[in-house]
Amino acid sequence: MQHPANGQSPQYPTSLGTSDADTITLLGHDLAGELMGRVGFGELALWLVTQRRPEPGEVRVFEAVLVALADHGFTPTALATRLTYLSAPDSVQGALAAGLLGGGSRFLGVTEDCGAFLHEALTAHEGRLPGDTDDAGWDRLALETVRAARAERRLVPGLGHPVHRIRDPRTPVLLAIAEENGHKGPHLRLFEAVGRVHPQVLGRTLPLNGAGVCGAALADLGLPIGLLRGFALLARTAGLLGHLAEEQRSPLGMDVYLSVDRNARYVAPPGD
Repeated sequence: MQHPANGQSPQYPTSLGTSDADTITLLGHDLAGELMGRVGFGELALWLVTQRRPEPGEVRVFEAVLVALADHGFTPTALATRLTYLSAPDSVQGALAAGLLGGGSRFLGVTEDCGAFLHEALTAHEGRLPGDTDDAGWDRLALETVRAARAERRLVPGLGHPVHRIRDPRTPVLLAIAEENGHKGPHLRLFEAVGRVHPQVLGRTLPLNGAGVCGAALADLGLPIGLLRGFALLARTAGLLGHLAEEQRSPLGMDVYLSVDRNARYVAPPGD
């Protein structure tokens, strides 16, 4: 970087791209001439993060994750989006922000939490992990991991779902897609094993949920653990835009607001 005192403008190099009056260069390619219409959004997102062009199998797994996490369901995220759209001065921007922040704090945090949980366990056993086909070995590691979490009173992320109480339909599909494309790595194998052994420790059987399996799949793609929540938010944006479009077509934000307001029970703060 050159200092302004030398009479020259400061420079802040970026590896992602440049822009001038005639061209936009992204990842060393002409954005308009080489990328638009030829590179899909999932491929571009992976490329930007990893700084290498992903192979087709990686793109297929990644885009399967984005589709899986676009599920928005009947969650407070959707309600926050509709209500913010109804009331905020910058309605569309405010609604997106409210939905993303709401989803990121709890629902989509499972993706990051599960990826981090599995990554921590794998790192602790680096150099002595079971082979790909050693299900018994993965079960032993999973049992040790779940027992340690239980002893520390830690939540095992990726287990349980308020709607899909028996089986989350996304989980077996994503596992199969990763296997088919050669990207069912140690995070997914450990996650799958947790699903097999956790009843022995927790005393009940819980489904492996979609947010958890997506975190394991993203970690197996080698993506930074700290970005997993960001990818979940990226996927959720599609659902939020859908809710905004639905609110424009068939408004129900006011009905939701009135229902909440009329059923609220207001209480005095403690000590008053």
